[in-house]
Amino acid sequence: MTERRPFVLLSVAVSLDGYIDDNHPERLRLSNAADFERVDEERKDVDAILIGANTVRRDNPRLVVKSEERRAQRVATGKPAYPTKVTITASGDLDPGSKFFGAEGAEKIVYTTDGAQATAKERLGDAATIVALGETVTPAAVLADLVSRGVERVMVEGGGHIHTMFLTADLVDELQVVFAPIFVGQNSAPRFVYEGVFPQDFRNRMELIETRAVGDCALLRYRPIR
Repeated sequence: MTERRPFVLLSVAVSLDGYIDDNHPERLRLSNAADFERVDEERKDVDAILIGANTVRRDNPRLVVKSEERRAQRVATGKPAYPTKVTITASGDLDPGSKFFGAEGAEKIVYTTDGAQATAKERLGDAATIVALGETVTPAAVLADLVSRGVERVMVEGGGHIHTMFLTADLVDELQVVFAPIFVGQNSAPRFVYEGVFPQDFRNRMELIETRAVGDCALLRYRPIR
């Protein structure tokens, strides 16, 4: 029997050469205004948004539904105004002053290892719910805990190591890739994914379910064939 888990949507914007950022201190904006609106619409319909701790530290995102109208639509359906914010950290070293932990009324959950639980609690205090999942944190364990908390739909938004974790574990139900019309050309810059054994390979191609122009970007939506 297949264990129940949330639906997982992985959303990413990449350069034409497969990077999600460059090596400059400022975050590289790959998307355009139209795509930011599209992502906000996707966020409206999820129960949780998940990113890795490196993304929390590097990009300092708020991870909220920005549109007041969309937040009102969530509330009208019985959901909180904002999706739950979720991150994964192996060290527990997170800054409670990060925008991720901002007081927008969103629940925040930090998944970590048994060994880093004390560090996370000391660093974050009451800023988030700290959940230890054993010696390592696996995406399957994260999803199992989230579904026990009533989360039915999760949007994974990065970074590359988190993408790799979920894709190699075959735990992505829909992949949305937005290609920006630029090249990064820096071998050490953050990539969409890293080395791993991906079940969706040349022997098991994904199903293309939509292509769409979003301003000067291109959206491709895929579903795995299992």
